[in-house]
Amino acid sequence: MDNEDFEAVLGAVRTFVRREVVPAEDEIEETDRIPDRLRKQAADMGLFGYAIPEEHGGMGLSMQEEVRLAMELGWTTPSFRSMFGTNNGIAGQVLVNFGTEEQKQRYLPRLAAGELVASFALTEPEAGSDPSGLRTRAVRDGDHYVVNGQKRFITNAPDADLFMVFARTGEATQGTQGISVLAVDARADGVTIGPKDAKMGQRGAVTAEVFFDDVRVSAEDLVGGVEGAGFGAAMRSLAKGRLHIAALCVGLAQRLVDESVTYAATTKQGGRPIAEFQLVQAMLADSQTETYAGRAMVMEAARTYDDGTDQRLAPSSCKLFCTEMVDRVADRAVQVHGGLGYMRSVPVERFYRDARLFRLYEGTSEVQRVIIARQLLRGAAK
Repeated sequence: MDNEDFEAVLGAVRTFVRREVVPAEDEIEETDRIPDRLRKQAADMGLFGYAIPEEHGGMGLSMQEEVRLAMELGWTTPSFRSMFGTNNGIAGQVLVNFGTEEQKQRYLPRLAAGELVASFALTEPEAGSDPSGLRTRAVRDGDHYVVNGQKRFITNAPDADLFMVFARTGEATQGTQGISVLAVDARADGVTIGPKDAKMGQRGAVTAEVFFDDVRVSAEDLVGGVEGAGFGAAMRSLAKGRLHIAALCVGLAQRLVDESVTYAATTKQGGRPIAEFQLVQAMLADSQTETYAGRAMVMEAARTYDDGTDQRLAPSSCKLFCTEMVDRVADRAVQVHGGLGYMRSVPVERFYRDARLFRLYEGTSEVQRVIIARQLLRGAAK
């Protein structure tokens, strides 16, 4: 996609978010679901395939383009982006980066069109971003694998058509060796989706447990056609996803700044707009400065991701900073709104709850600190 076409897409998404999605935020919060009309419009705009290569029906955006798009999507409820995020992100990228050519041709065009929804099934009760405690197993039985295990907090599970399931195929019961990934039909016998989780925020972004009981999966659906590639596939998808999440946080932080500025400029205390009070100005200034810093950080990290010089340290650094930054910005936004900021009737209350998840999923802040330190020390040892 050339720059002119990308700028047109970006402008269309910006307009769509503000004219169609923002007015639906209360509806999404009340129903805990993205309206079908928005889903269809998103599919028509190609949003289910922005990170899928053009030869497989997607937009094929670079990382620098993708983070700019994510910042626009971040200006509204995070659940909207979550609807198609797994197709483009952690689930779809497993196929993009590690799938056989036949698997790519079979699945990617349908993911890009929004005809299929894919979910990334890694997290378990005893294993998350660190899969060393993974217990789900896939045992070879002729031309099939038999999968048994339990997954937790799986995004889009109730709506999924396809699961990227990480399971042990080797002898090891601990550690990262012998983990493979299989593309499992959500309708296969033995697949059970639990009730959707009752979450603190991000209503409309559904998660649930998934159970696999003697599920037979064709060996043709072993992603990449080789066993033992699961850990690498998970880490590569998560690294890209972390940079995307950081960009979303920048977009949400900008929305919070905009809401705060508007409120401060139009609300009076003692006959004066509260925007004239220096302590309110200080909160606005701090939030804008941190948002600006996050934006610059993400754009630089996207550049080094695209040129291949840093695809691990920078994404983790961005996720750590931006997810914690947006929490601080959300807290200030509530403070600027005063007592009203604690009421369900204003967007900043909802965004305060929504933002808290970013520090947890796709690798907690604590996990990011470990990754960052290990990368630094590994470089020092060379």
